[in-house]
Amino acid sequence: MNVSLNEVEATAKRATRGAGYSWGLAEEAAKATRWLCAHGQNGTGALAQLLQLDLASTPKTHAPPDLSGEWQSENQLCPLVTGALLSDCAHRLISTPVEISNVAVPALLLPFAANAARLLKTCVIVNYDHALAETDGFDLSLDAPIPDRAHQVSVHLGGQLTAPAPHRTRAEPDPTDWAVLNRFAHRTYAPATEESRLRGAGAGLSDND
Repeated sequence: MNVSLNEVEATAKRATRGAGYSWGLAEEAAKATRWLCAHGQNGTGALAQLLQLDLASTPKTHAPPDLSGEWQSENQLCPLVTGALLSDCAHRLISTPVEISNVAVPALLLPFAANAARLLKTCVIVNYDHALAETDGFDLSLDAPIPDRAHQVSVHLGGQLTAPAPHRTRAEPDPTDWAVLNRFAHRTYAPATEESRLRGAGAGLSDND
């Protein structure tokens, strides 16, 4: 299937909200999913994988409680919450790398690292176990596929973007992943009431004869 990036963003936003995240994080997730798709990555698949983990049901156990050292938690970290913190703490990268432990679906950290790169007007490197990504906020270079789960992630300044991925204007989500997103998105739709059904039926119960 082939969909526009606008449709990806809208569906991702509703799906993330339907999975139990706040509207604020849903907006961040939507932008992140779109960014990944625009840079040739499987953003819809990454988001579908994350939402099925149900991390939003216990958010505090999937967020780093202390940002002074290595970012970690008693359970795997949510990349949306962790990514938002990375964007907020972008200026820390000027003096020291950000070390993150045990991250679910770490591909979703990339758009937030890209945002940090744009804010700092420099390149940012993200090391995922044995994979490396470089971004200046606008382009992306990868030397290996990003794992589904990363034991160790290091984010620091640097990189030269010698072979950036081509930009895409549309996305080609896997139908199964797209169905997952739409299933979560459906949870945000208000159930039909008798009043709304009658309004949609035109004349409703009125008798014009």
